[in-house]
Amino acid sequence: MNALVVVSGAVLGLAALLVTVRIVLGPTMLDRAISFDVVVAISIAAIALDAVARRTAENLPLMLVATLLGFVGSVSVARFSPGSDVVDGEGDDGDDPGEGQP
Repeated sequence: MNALVVVSGAVLGLAALLVTVRIVLGPTMLDRAISFDVVVAISIAAIALDAVARRTAENLPLMLVATLLGFVGSVSVARFSPGSDVVDGEGDDGDDPGEGQP
């Protein structure tokens, strides 16, 4: 069991390193946002791995908060990224704030 936890931790560390490279290299903001979501998921997995290794459920609230923050971050980036106002293939030209909303 101990060897499995160590191997899993090493795989999570390698994944975090590769995702960090993707965050730095980019090339677009959405690539960086998706990479940040993956970092949050890797962090949640690492917290779960720590809970398994210590055989305790003390980390459950921390995992829930991290999950909520990851979701809110994803929705925020999706909402405020360029092109998020496109409805049925037509973009909003910015003249009327109520235009394009159902």
